[in-house]
Amino acid sequence: MTHVLIVGSGPTGLTLAIELARRGVDLRIVERSPEHPGGVRGKGLQPRTQEVFDDLGVIDEIVATGSAYPPIRSYQDGKVVWEGRMDEVKPVTDGEPYPNLVMQPQWRTERILRDRLAELGHHVELGTEVTDFEQDADGVTVTLGTGETVRCAYLVGADGGRSTVRKRLGIGFAGETFDSERMLLADVKVRGLDRDHWHIWGDMVAKELRVSLCPLPGTDVFQLVTTLDSLDEVTDVEIDEVVWRSEYRVNIRMADRFRVGRVFLAGDAAHVHSPAGGQGLNTGVQDAYNLGWKLASGDERLIDTYEYERMGVAEHVLGLSTRLLRDQDLSRGDETKQLGLAYYGSPLSVGERGGQRLGALLAEQRGTGFLLLADTTQQYGEQITVVPPLPGQEGVMLVRPDGYIGYHGDEAGLSAYLSGFGIPAPLASASR
Repeated sequence: MTHVLIVGSGPTGLTLAIELARRGVDLRIVERSPEHPGGVRGKGLQPRTQEVFDDLGVIDEIVATGSAYPPIRSYQDGKVVWEGRMDEVKPVTDGEPYPNLVMQPQWRTERILRDRLAELGHHVELGTEVTDFEQDADGVTVTLGTGETVRCAYLVGADGGRSTVRKRLGIGFAGETFDSERMLLADVKVRGLDRDHWHIWGDMVAKELRVSLCPLPGTDVFQLVTTLDSLDEVTDVEIDEVVWRSEYRVNIRMADRFRVGRVFLAGDAAHVHSPAGGQGLNTGVQDAYNLGWKLASGDERLIDTYEYERMGVAEHVLGLSTRLLRDQDLSRGDETKQLGLAYYGSPLSVGERGGQRLGALLAEQRGTGFLLLADTTQQYGEQITVVPPLPGQEGVMLVRPDGYIGYHGDEAGLSAYLSGFGIPAPLASASR
């Protein structure tokens, strides 16, 4: 019996597979497409996602092969009318080790994640479609297009906005499709443009942005984004080759539920965003980062918090990306970095700082266990690493495997918190 079957091999599915694999969980990850995708859909990796990739062991290659976002150069009537940046470049600090957005083509992000998954002994099964499934109290029986039947404890649909898993569950996908906002997305080779700027045509004052050509790091192509009737505005650029292209309509939708029994939704299967603000891919990665350690625990009380925590975040992020789309504002601030997202009100969040991202001690947080910031004589099990408290810290703080503070309070209440979620309580009291 496979413990977890993951449907879809984009960044969400791959992140979840890595999270499970490094904890020794039996898994399979299947992909309907017969080949890995090309083309650049998402390209912006937010600071919070970079912290996740640090923990997964892929950040060095992500940073080495990616780049900072270039300054923007805007044109009108063949002349440069504005230059500037999306956001201010910030220095590295203890609380923000990855403070700036990284540009990384999605196909390369996926390749890096697949390589990491292979190091852990697992591979994507291409050309393998889920055609049906039935669940009962003990597991899920999944039928594949190959004719194989798979029995698993949990099924996770990370299979995109047109998710087969979501449709089979009958879950509503409320929101809007903007038919009037049909866009062309393409990877192109061009002449007449430098690769030191992100080139935009339109009226920056009126915030009418019609054509965008952005150089992609480590390639000889630009990402083209435009309305279908605006290419004639680009008079000084010659397109030599269209390497990949896709037409799309802006979709803004969210599933009514992220879980039904033993079946879960994550990433675009649960929420689809406008491209404004670069939130979609990043939110999906963090869905997987939240769900992975909980599924690996096998504790229903932990697993049950996934839907509550991630639905709240998805709703907030959808509102943000929709506002950025409507405002057509290229400037970016701290709100898009996803560092301020928190799980306030979650059953897992107890105490004054419960639910907040810790931020500090990123190196100490690497791995699959909990981090306890405490000056204590208690001995804890192997799942919990004890480190000294932060300067000025009151009480003890237990940091979850995904970097958020679960418990903040006195040590006497910590044992009850741990046992309430199936986490091993202190083993004994040791003399100092």
